[in-house]
Amino acid sequence: MSALRRKFGEDYQVVSTNRSITFSAPVKRKRQRFVEKNGRCNVQHGNLGGETSRYISDLFTTLVDLKWRWNLLIFILTYTVAWLVMASMWWVIAYIRGDLSHGGHDSSYTPCVANVYNFPSAFLFFIETEATIGYGHRYITEKCPEGIILFLFQSLLGSIVDAFLIGCMFIKMSQPKKRAETLMFSQDAVISQRDGKLCLMFRVGNLRNSHMVSAQIRCKLIKSRQTPEGEFLPLDQCELDVGFGTGADQLFLVSPLTICHEINSKSPFFDLSQRSLMNEQFEIVVILEGIVETTGMTCQARTSYTEDEVLWGHRFLPVMSLEEGFFRVDYSQFHNTFEVPTPPYSVKEQEEKSLLTSPNPLPVAPTPSSPLLGNIGRGGRRERLLSADCADHIEDQTTRLPKKLQRMSSTKEELLWKGLKTGSALPRGKASRTGDLPLSIQRLRSSSIPVARQEHL
Repeated sequence: MSALRRKFGEDYQVVSTNRSITFSAPVKRKRQRFVEKNGRCNVQHGNLGGETSRYISDLFTTLVDLKWRWNLLIFILTYTVAWLVMASMWWVIAYIRGDLSHGGHDSSYTPCVANVYNFPSAFLFFIETEATIGYGHRYITEKCPEGIILFLFQSLLGSIVDAFLIGCMFIKMSQPKKRAETLMFSQDAVISQRDGKLCLMFRVGNLRNSHMVSAQIRCKLIKSRQTPEGEFLPLDQCELDVGFGTGADQLFLVSPLTICHEINSKSPFFDLSQRSLMNEQFEIVVILEGIVETTGMTCQARTSYTEDEVLWGHRFLPVMSLEEGFFRVDYSQFHNTFEVPTPPYSVKEQEEKSLLTSPNPLPVAPTPSSPLLGNIGRGGRRERLLSADCADHIEDQTTRLPKKLQRMSSTKEELLWKGLKTGSALPRGKASRTGDLPLSIQRLRSSSIPVARQEHL
């Protein structure tokens, strides 16, 4: 604890999120979840009616989706019934041909199946044939064509049953659901500032050394809402951006990572504050997908966070440390958080507050045609400065004129520039003779001389 305080400051306090700890505060009633913490979707389908036949049409997937106890029961019952039925057929053939009455006492008699005298011997013959054990004591003879046909049928049926049931058990055992149990999510999500922006964050980790290839994470906000038209949408799903545009959703999951959702104007949490968080009802569903490196199968891990599991003003404790020659991950601190200073306001409120406290823009200088130009001394002074700057700019442009025009208008221009820069009125005689000046100077004089006259008056 002392090391953490030296690292993060004395104001930070470690908060343990272990659910076994009891608090004296009143416990809030547990709300119904859409997705459990272990990733199981809390949805049941009922009143299917005639749609139940669709499950039978996809029998293989139906068997794979069943629980293990039902799979084992179907596996045992299928083989037991098949063995009993086939053994009964061999016993019926032996009974019809009269093999049971001879009992093996007549050496000149050739039975359909040697040494089959009753139902237990017929059952043993079927098991030896089906399992390809072949002890050599019971065998089929060439004097029994119906036995040969039944033997071919038994071989085909046995191959189909083996392929179906053994394949179903293999697929169920190799499902990557167990791999998802070694992918960890933090018990709580936190809201705090990162890089000067308010963010919603949670942590993911991989307990195995084998990597998740092409790991990608997505977040969904589950919240009921009502449209402006009055339509009520229960459990409406909204996407939360966790770096889709920047590629931050593509994870290299070799160590615990903190996933960040920036709360901005496009986020559904734009107007979420610390006070409104207590009254909100929502659920954040996190979906982590990737390819298992050892099997090449796609794995998906899920979890969810309700509004009670979102901590405002907290941050996750670091779990990485550098050892001699390797990096060590301490998973005992994986779920722990500590408090950090965080504004209790929403991003919307912070933006509105920043707009209100921002300084006012500078006033714009009035145009020459403004009627208040002659009454306000400050505006006239600014206008004189603008006119003088404009005159300097055009003076630079007139230096590019031909030398004849420059010599012709040199004497007339001097008085004009002097009047524009000083703001004094030009002589009337000079002001009336501007026909010999260039067009650019005439336009400048026509727009700026009235300003100078008003200043003089």
